[in-house]
Amino acid sequence: MPQLTRRSVLLGALAAPAVAHAQTNWPSGIVTLVAPAPAGGSLDIIARLVQPGLQQRLGVTVIVENRSGGATSLGASYVAKAPRDGTKWLINADPQALNPSLLTNLPYDVERDLDPILLLGTSPNVLAANPNSPFKTLGDVLTAARAPQGVNLAVLTDTLGHISMVLLSKLAQAKLSPITYRGAPQALSDAIGGHVPLVSGSASLLAPYLQEKQLRAIAQTGLERLPALANVPTVNESGFPGFSAPSFWGFYAPSNTPARIVERFVAELTAIIGEPEIRTKLTDSLLIDLRLDGPPVFRKFFFEQVAKWGQVIRENNLQHN
Repeated sequence: MPQLTRRSVLLGALAAPAVAHAQTNWPSGIVTLVAPAPAGGSLDIIARLVQPGLQQRLGVTVIVENRSGGATSLGASYVAKAPRDGTKWLINADPQALNPSLLTNLPYDVERDLDPILLLGTSPNVLAANPNSPFKTLGDVLTAARAPQGVNLAVLTDTLGHISMVLLSKLAQAKLSPITYRGAPQALSDAIGGHVPLVSGSASLLAPYLQEKQLRAIAQTGLERLPALANVPTVNESGFPGFSAPSFWGFYAPSNTPARIVERFVAELTAIIGEPEIRTKLTDSLLIDLRLDGPPVFRKFFFEQVAKWGQVIRENNLQHN
């Protein structure tokens, strides 16, 4: 596949409106954008934001299909085994990089079966407390977590919000005890209701509850502060230099999909995401720091995440449950 740089992707995006009208060789058939999670989450929201633009620009019917299960691996496997003809694409978040180590029987080969083609963007995970709890700083949390009883922490199982707190607990020599949940509503309900004093999740997940002051942000896991959370310190600046655990969202194609198809799909996606209304929804509502990096950059980033978090998972004997 020809190497796509961020510059070539962005230049392609500028030309995309003309291409969409002049080029007629997009393969026939319905195009399916697979979101491997239930409706209502960030994957589903992003897929449905870009669907109308893709349909218009490609000149074919584009549908969003939710295939949840197996910590997103069922939907990913469906795309990995699809024909290499441009009719099936995957959008996924950080579980895509965690599953090769968390799942003992991943139903596809992460290196051979799916190509990372566009890194949409990143967003920090946020450690947040119930407003009525005594925790106001990361120091408060870790002091309590170093006591024999430790501190309980609500997390969504098999997410970076979970795995990153396991790493922090180990680095801090503290006992942050994860209480795992399969769904966000119950985890958030328990944290807001005071049944669990802390919760860790992506900024996009927690944003509405932080804004409504139902939760109090303690720390964020990006190397630098996200502008929308400018008053929230990073773990990196709070005594753990280099600590970085960003959630990320990206698009994937079945490996060996023809280069011309991938190039056009990436160019059209980039143009759509660059539209002011969509860009605003992604940055202001989901708190995503847009990257729009094409295949070479995304592939490097993705497999760095696979290696980094795979080591944490193995060292702490974590498995999907």
